[in-house]
This record gives sequence, structure tokens and C-alpha cells, in this order.
Amino acid sequence: MPYTPIVATLGYVLSPDRSKVLLVHRNARPDDQHLGKYNGLGGKMEPAEDVVTCMRREIREEAGIECTELRLRGTISWPGFGKRGEDWLGFVFLIDRYEGTPLTANPEGTLEWIAVDRILDLPLWDGDRHFLPLVFDADPRAFHGVMPYRDGRMVSWSHARI
Repeated sequence: MPYTPIVATLGYVLSPDRSKVLLVHRNARPDDQHLGKYNGLGGKMEPAEDVVTCMRREIREEAGIECTELRLRGTISWPGFGKRGEDWLGFVFLIDRYEGTPLTANPEGTLEWIAVDRILDLPLWDGDRHFLPLVFDADPRAFHGVMPYRDGRMVSWSHARI
């Protein structure tokens, strides 16, 4: 069967002093696959978009701010991640600068500024604990990983940097 993933972006907005990151606490919808977890911001790419345009639109929609400086930190293939086992391909960004004041909530949940060094203490997807350190480290190279899921659980993780 051909690999035909849902293409998406995932962004982590840094505070001006780079000590905190804006996350959504997914606590608004009882039917949410992510209920109770903390996530970066983002979503599915639309047909006429490139990944940067998608990331900017998603940050605007979910946080009410405009990205003025962002960096691609990596890509992740998530085979089997979707609610019905769909494959996902994510482009992971760090948003270094933005204009505006972030919203405090959106339809998915509460937006919270979290200390970067506390992220791994939060309720997250198991797989996030593997790639998040790569998003925030000082290595300028992008990472590219594969993280298969089965029945809502991460099966493995492998990655390379270039």
C-alpha cells in the first residue's frame, strides 16, 4: 500500500527571552484524541499551501499571533498515528519571533506559557518525549525521524540529523 500521509505542521512558539514555550493544554473537547495532553500548535496543511504558509496560518488561527521568524527544526513520519490508523507527516518548527499578544484559549483548550526545561514533566504523547529535546537543543541541524504508532501507542523511534 502506498504511503499517503496527512501532511501537517507542529510549532513551538518561544517567549522573547526564549525561556518559555506556548503550548495548548488540550482540555476543551471530551472527544479529543489528545484530551488532557499538552501539545505544540499546528494542524493539517491545505492543498494550496507550502509548509511555512501552513505553519503561519495555524499559529494565527490557534494563538492569534503572526509569526515573523521561524525555523524548521525537523520532520517526523508518524505511521499509524491517526484516530483510525492514518499516517501523518509533520514539519516541526520553532517560532523565534512573533507579533501580537497570544490568546489565552482556543477551541482545543487553554494556551499556557511553560518553562522549556519543564516540558517533559507535563502529560504528553509518549513519543513527544523523544523528539522534543531535539526541537529545543542548540544543534543547528534539522532532525528527520520515524515514529510508528499502533493502537495509540508509540512503537519505536529512529532519527537522523543533517
